[in-house]
Parts: sequence; structure tokens; C-alpha cells
Amino acid sequence: MLEILYQDDHLVAINKPHGLLVHQSPIARDASEFAIQLLRDQIQQKVFPVHRLDRKTSGVLLFALDKETNKIMTDKFTNKDIEKSYLAILRGFTPPSATIDYALFKDNGTLQDAVTHYKTLQQSEIELPSGKHLTSRYSLVEAHPETGRMHQLRKHFAHVLHPILGDRPHGCNKQNKLWLEKHQMDKMMLHANTLSFAHPHTQEQVHLTATPSAEFQRVCQILNFTL
Repeated sequence: MLEILYQDDHLVAINKPHGLLVHQSPIARDASEFAIQLLRDQIQQKVFPVHRLDRKTSGVLLFALDKETNKIMTDKFTNKDIEKSYLAILRGFTPPSATIDYALFKDNGTLQDAVTHYKTLQQSEIELPSGKHLTSRYSLVEAHPETGRMHQLRKHFAHVLHPILGDRPHGCNKQNKLWLEKHQMDKMMLHANTLSFAHPHTQEQVHLTATPSAEFQRVCQILNFTL
């Protein structure tokens, strides 16, 4: 059963688990379950995803229950009328806060502007030898993507040399291998934490929060991060 965070006559939101595709994709033919299908069967209603999350990303995923609401909410995302935040565990010590303004290419070669704001919440250094270093450093950050490009956070953090732990192919292969061998961890540490918007019909403010997965919490415990 999917964890439902919010539901009314027009909208429903879930806490999407790691590894679940939003919908069928030609680049992931191995998948047999999809969020759209599972949620539709669970609530016995047709659902329309108003945004996307990567298969490897967990957290708040919002659906509309009718075409009119879907159009309104899709426009809100396009017009940046939605506030969203992510939690991510990154390699290295990040600055207290920063903005990544780095354009990204679409699959068709078109270059699109992409902006991410983030702040560092906590930092940790543990005894995990990596290369010539006896320890490894990590940061827990809260990210606010201003734009919504494909794999934006994954590519942006890799660009500034602070890749997301567990990310493939944009992450650090050496770190990913270390965590797999020592802690049996093979998930990407990126979680869609919150989503806030004005309700499309009542205009009341809606604020959704998704609890990080058990695996995300386990990695935080290893790093002595407090969620």
C-alpha cells in the first residue's frame, strides 16, 4: 500500500518509495509496477501525475483526480507557483548556502536554464578510508530547485563536485562502492521533502511533508545526522 499524505476531491499525494517509477518508461522496461497504476488501484479512481520524481528519488508526489485540476496544477509547476524542497546527502563539506546556476541539456540537445538554491543543514566526517584519505566527509543539505529539469539536482550537485551519495551515473563510483561494501547501501540519498501550494479550487495553502525512507534515516544515523 502506498502511503497517502493528502487526499480530497481534487488532489491526492503520496510518499513515493525509492525504486518506484511514476509511469511506464521505455528506458526502464524491467519495471512491472508504477505509481499511477498502484495509486489508481488503491483509491479506485483515475489519477493524473502533475509532476515527476526520478525512479531513485523518494518523497512527495502529487496527483490530480480530474483533468481540470491537472491543468491548473501543471500550470502552477510551469509558472513556479509551487514551493518544493529536497533533502540530500552529499559527498564532502558544502558551503553554508549557495546557488547553482548551470544550464542543462535536454535529450534532444536543447540547452535549458537550470537554477538550484541550497543550504547546508549538518556535516559529518566518519572513519571511512577513501583513496589517500583515512576519513570521508558528508553534508546533509536542503535544496530548493527553482527550475524542474530532468535529473537537475543530481547533475547540479555533481557539477559542483558534491555528488549525491548513492547516485548512478552522476555520483562518485568510489564512494558508492564503499557504502555498498561496508553498509550494504545502494539507494540514492535524495528525498522530496516538502511541497507547498495554494489549493487550485479553495485557494487555501496546502503544505505537504513526506517522512524520509527507512534507508535514508539509517544512513543519517550512520553519519550522526539528526532529521
